[in-house]
Amino acid sequence: MMERIDHIGIAVKDLEATLKFYEETLGFKVGEKMDHGTSRGAFVTIGEVDFELLENKDRSSAIARHIEKRGEGFQHIAFQVKNIAEAIEELKKKGIRFIDEKPRPGARGSRIAFIHPQNTYGVLMELVER
Repeated sequence: MMERIDHIGIAVKDLEATLKFYEETLGFKVGEKMDHGTSRGAFVTIGEVDFELLENKDRSSAIARHIEKRGEGFQHIAFQVKNIAEAIEELKKKGIRFIDEKPRPGARGSRIAFIHPQNTYGVLMELVER
């Protein structure tokens, strides 16, 4: 079902400062920048691993709540799947609860759904279909 890690989500307070650090200090390649409604973000890549850096634009955003509770840092891990609807149904049959009951549009033209972290030992997981 899960094909590979699609990306790792990182919550940040200052996207531009964080991008500068990842690019200039660590040597990551900066990719697409995007708006996510109440947050904005950018992808940075090293090798075949993408990091999605996410900054809140609205104090009610999931990113703002994450930073308020846990501070900056790891926010979620995303797994690429071939067919997101099938993956959701298969996991629901196994008792897994989702934040997103149905796939919704995601970054880079994908379809996404988040699994509730109560089902994954506290780790927020995202399914991604490209």
